[in-house]
Amino acid sequence: MKRPPLSVLGLSLLLVASSYAVFAQTDAAKPAESAKPAPAAADPAKAADDCEASVAEAIKRMRGRDAQDLQFVKAKRSLTPAADDETSLKGEGRYRGPSGRLVPFTYGCALNTKSGATSGVVFREQGAPVEEKVWQPNLTYVSPDACEGAAAATLKSKNPRVGRIVLDSESRRLKPGPDDRILLEGRGAVERAPGMNSVPFTYQCDVEPRNGRIVSVQTSQ
Repeated sequence: MKRPPLSVLGLSLLLVASSYAVFAQTDAAKPAESAKPAPAAADPAKAADDCEASVAEAIKRMRGRDAQDLQFVKAKRSLTPAADDETSLKGEGRYRGPSGRLVPFTYGCALNTKSGATSGVVFREQGAPVEEKVWQPNLTYVSPDACEGAAAATLKSKNPRVGRIVLDSESRRLKPGPDDRILLEGRGAVERAPGMNSVPFTYQCDVEPRNGRIVSVQTSQ
């Protein structure tokens, strides 16, 4: 007995069912797309170490060889959220100054929790005069070497035959300047011409703390 031919409607339904089965099989064979991992935040401990490295660099810039055996007290670290992606780190440390004297200090800087970058580096030596305790200059970009180089250049322009110039790193001092700038002061000795006796001099640089630019420099000789 012959099977009756499929109707047009039945054939259409069969094709639709077959297409759906193939589509479902193909779709099931596709691997599930994994979600992209969120960018990892900076390691707080490493960021704190980087902050202390910046503070150590600032102290060595300011005090030179007069700051030896510099140490930080890890137990005194204090992290405080300051903004969405920024945290403030404060702590304590000490270094060995001239004649072996221990100089304690406090420090602080800002940490970017996403990039780990540090900024706003400050430190304050304990036992400093009261007026210095209130004022905490940002030393991130302040360079005593650049200031002393500018002072030496000024001395050479005033004394074309200048001989030896000696700068006393221990005499470096900071104080507030105009328009929130920093005044970096120090002392030294200059031989104004070869064979002449060295004479003492003082210098002062007016520094823009946001970028370290030396606005002006003055010398007493």
